[in-house]
Amino acid sequence: MPRGVRKSPLEKLQEELKNTQDSIEQYKAAIKTLQEREKQIQEEIKVEQLKDLSTVLEENNMSISDLKDLIANSDKTK
Repeated sequence: MPRGVRKSPLEKLQEELKNTQDSIEQYKAAIKTLQEREKQIQEEIKVEQLKDLSTVLEENNMSISDLKDLIANSDKTK
């Protein structure tokens, strides 16, 4: 009993090409999503670092101006 029409080698290759192209597009979309998440995580890291810095400043009763002066004076001594 015949199961169906056999695909020619050309049809098989065209189907494989289409599947490969579809896979490439899916990976591109996944990469784009991951890159956006990477940026978001980097921003969240910056926020957390600023929170840590703010806590240190508060614990030492320092202002941003004090920190700037401290850094400026540190650069002058080098």
